Amino acid sequence: MPVTFKPVDKDNWMECIRLEPREDQKNFVASNVFSLAESKFYPETVPLAIYDGETMVGFLMWAPPGLDNLPPGHYAIFRLMVDQKHQGKGYGRAAMEQIIAELTRKPDCQAILLSFEPHNVAADALYTSLGFVKTGEMLDNEVVARLDVSGSV
Repeated sequence: MPVTFKPVDKDNWMECIRLEPREDQKNFVASNVFSLAESKFYPETVPLAIYDGETMVGFLMWAPPGLDNLPPGHYAIFRLMVDQKHQGKGYGRAAMEQIIAELTRKPDCQAILLSFEPHNVAADALYTSLGFVKTGEMLDNEVVARLDVSGSV
């Protein structure tokens, strides 16, 4: 399933903040309005709207090495959310596969890090199926997982 990423900007930010996870998932991911505010204080982060054609279906934000003490060659996926109306259609997996491919093409990319709430079984299954391995570390009460991509570069 092809998805595209578009920067979140003055033309689509309101649509982006209207996207929401299901009620039972709201404790698993920061709101998009919080993430967009965070991106203004950390301008190195890259907030992206996830689209299927012209329909915004989700939100993703990543960060380069150096931000938040990320080591050289380590990128991070800070957010992934798919709107409740668009869940179960493969958008989360498609967005993750695409961002992994994009980050892996960066010449310095050695690994991709992310974190998720320990009780988020769906995120755990998705990230594990994509090759992420839990590091045993916790960050802000979230499980940290790593995808080693140094062999892919």
